[in-house]
Amino acid sequence: MNALEYDAATLGNHDFNFGLEYLTATVAQAGFPFVLGNVTQAGAGGDTLLPPYVLLQRAITDGAGDRHPLCIGVLGLTPPQITRWDRSLLDGRLDTQDMVACARRLVPQMRAEGADVVVVLAHTGLAEDRVGLVEENAALPLSQIDGVDVLLAGHTHLVFPSEDFSGLAYADTATGHLNGCPTVMAGFWGSHLGVVDLDLQRAPDGWRITGSRSAARPIFHRSADAAVVACVHDDPELVTLARPAHVATLDHIRKPIGTTDAALHSYFSLVCSSAHLNLIAEAKRDYVMRCLAGGPHAHLPVLGAATPFKVGGRGGPDYFTEVPAGDLTIRSVADMYLYPNNMRAVRLNGIQLREWLERSAGVFHQIQPGARDVPLLDPQIPSYFFDVLGGVTWTFDLSQPSRYDPLGRFVQPQAHRVQALALDGVAVTADMEFVVATNSYRLDGGGAFPGARDGQPVLETPDSNRNVVLDYIRRKGAVQPRAGQDWRLSAVPGATALFQTGPRARLFLQDLQGIRVEDLGDDESGFCTFRLYL
Repeated sequence: MNALEYDAATLGNHDFNFGLEYLTATVAQAGFPFVLGNVTQAGAGGDTLLPPYVLLQRAITDGAGDRHPLCIGVLGLTPPQITRWDRSLLDGRLDTQDMVACARRLVPQMRAEGADVVVVLAHTGLAEDRVGLVEENAALPLSQIDGVDVLLAGHTHLVFPSEDFSGLAYADTATGHLNGCPTVMAGFWGSHLGVVDLDLQRAPDGWRITGSRSAARPIFHRSADAAVVACVHDDPELVTLARPAHVATLDHIRKPIGTTDAALHSYFSLVCSSAHLNLIAEAKRDYVMRCLAGGPHAHLPVLGAATPFKVGGRGGPDYFTEVPAGDLTIRSVADMYLYPNNMRAVRLNGIQLREWLERSAGVFHQIQPGARDVPLLDPQIPSYFFDVLGGVTWTFDLSQPSRYDPLGRFVQPQAHRVQALALDGVAVTADMEFVVATNSYRLDGGGAFPGARDGQPVLETPDSNRNVVLDYIRRKGAVQPRAGQDWRLSAVPGATALFQTGPRARLFLQDLQGIRVEDLGDDESGFCTFRLYL
């Protein structure tokens, strides 16, 4: 970023995942200002963690060749939910404020201090559904604030302007405006470059914006045969600069830790039981059982929660976990578990356990008997809101509606998608108790899981889920993960559903034991579509 000569930056929620000390040391290396207006030091009258905004004094050349001073104000905002998502790292250390309220307070202040143009860097997504007063995805109301000239948003890994938002009220996807405010969201992992162009006119009372355009320029596209084609060339200076860290990273992640006698992949993780999720669940169960041994919770059955992270979607048809049988490395585990969540465990009763799975069931569309080719998955719900619980068995009845909406609100009290929930063949009852091995994100509110919210926390450790899986494989040496019968989709007479996966899924069709599918070929985006006979 220093080499690219950034002018300013703000922080996103994942920048807090490794603690304030690491974050502070990293930000100190920047040769440009980081700004963040809605995060303060904990306590009455706490100062902001970083400067809330910066006023950049620049000189611009007009159409006649004359130079003029221009003051650009840059404000930074991040989701206030960081103190919940990283509670163990931030609790008692930081306070957060609503992004919209913060911008309404600070933008006039920036104007009063001389900002000719105000740019808001907001790590927030774009959603029409307003949720309370403290929003995670607040791009729409931010664009309505008087005095905001440019909005650079993100967080949800989506691209704006794009056809994804063509039906959104107040959005002009042709020119890249929200409520008339030029706005851009540049995808994720450097997939796009967001560009905003402003036409400025010098007036007696200052600068005036007379026109604006926004665009998200892709760094690659897919050809007719779905091959990835680069739109830009590598920059030699940046390649040279990154090489030492790149080589050191590869050396680290290629270290062997064990072996597996079965391939580990996520191509069908949202359709049926999968070996790679069962391995993660078993590693977490093993860790928690050892931690609780000899304590007051040692007599309870321990279940392991596991979540599929890489299942295509916005990441594209290559965004799947695939680890071949044979040697396992640190990279193999990083491929299966992406995030630095820490280990947690919570004590639940049978009702709470069932509701945990009911929330997971929300990723599926309702499919009525006789319905043909209904999309299996609800695109509004990310895959990391789908937990499987190793140690119990159950089925999902998709003929019923979901008890929870995409935001985790309880909306269908009569619906019960989770059926035949059992422990060792014995039906789970309301008074039975369990311990669920899970992660800090889930217990701190991520995904709005009712069981995680209402249970009794019994274990909190600094060990990451990824390291727990690594250590489990190291201790075992050789693992034999299998796709079991822990869960399945119930039969829906006469119904079929469509699901998309990566084209390499065809190599693992033998893992769909007892499940009938029909290959419908690849679409223009490179995904393979299967028809599932329910």
